[in-house]
Amino acid sequence: MTALLSIGELASRTGLPVRTIRFYSDAGVVPEADRTEAGYRLYGEDALARLGLVRTLRDLGIDLPTIRRVLEREVSVPDVAAAHAAALEAQIRVLRVQKAVLEAVARRGSDPEEMQRMHKLAQLSDDERKRIVADFLDTAFEGLDMDPTFVAQMKSGLPELPEDPKPEQVDAWIELAELVQDETFQASIRRMSEQHAAARASGEDLRPDAGWQQAAALVSERSSAALAAGLDPTSPEAQAIVDEVLPAFPGDHDRAALADRFATGSDSKAERYWQLMAIINGWPPVPTTVPAWEWFIAALRTAPGPERPR
Repeated sequence: MTALLSIGELASRTGLPVRTIRFYSDAGVVPEADRTEAGYRLYGEDALARLGLVRTLRDLGIDLPTIRRVLEREVSVPDVAAAHAAALEAQIRVLRVQKAVLEAVARRGSDPEEMQRMHKLAQLSDDERKRIVADFLDTAFEGLDMDPTFVAQMKSGLPELPEDPKPEQVDAWIELAELVQDETFQASIRRMSEQHAAARASGEDLRPDAGWQQAAALVSERSSAALAAGLDPTSPEAQAIVDEVLPAFPGDHDRAALADRFATGSDSKAERYWQLMAIINGWPPVPTTVPAWEWFIAALRTAPGPERPR
């Protein structure tokens, strides 16, 4: 018969304190085999192996109830290891985000209130981040007959912070979260959505059109140059640019109606929305074009007339 070990002998052979072995014994993960007449605990040789496994699993951060299930063969060590590895990976990701938040706070010189707000937003899960933006889009499109393809494209562009985000990506996410909760921005996107729904109801073809895209590129190019040169949008030179660009748009268009249409779609905050999304998701940078469009809209709204004296 194999000799039984006292708790002191078990402590000596495993290097664990007696109080720790007693705790594990009381928890049922290393049950005693017998007791002496004086009431001292005795353990079998299998206690050595059990304590070795318990110690290893505890060092890995696995809780005692799970360890007991492993020892009782309710779950396997590989299953526990896989589950714990996944949990650790999630914790590591949280720590990386926390590190990025702290770096952003240090760089921005945030006050305690802003730091708390940044930390709360940065701590959201991927699903929670996407839900904030998805809810914003749902509200913008609610009750409107929108083109399903357009809606699907909008909802496919949701924020996905990488596992090890850079401070500027954390900054961008925080700014995006604040932006989609801004009432003026929400109202602007709602107006764009209503314009889209009205065009769809009128039978207008809303599919991407190469002609319109080329015309828009021409507006950005010519208006950006005019803006950089400090050209007044009400000047004759500006009207010459309008006269040059207007024929590039397919069909006949009333200047005032076209200006109203462009004004609804030219929102610096909407442009910033996509710029932030690009930073967060690692997409190519989105250029700033709204100022050029605002210049062109102002030029469109200037009634054409005789050339003014220079």
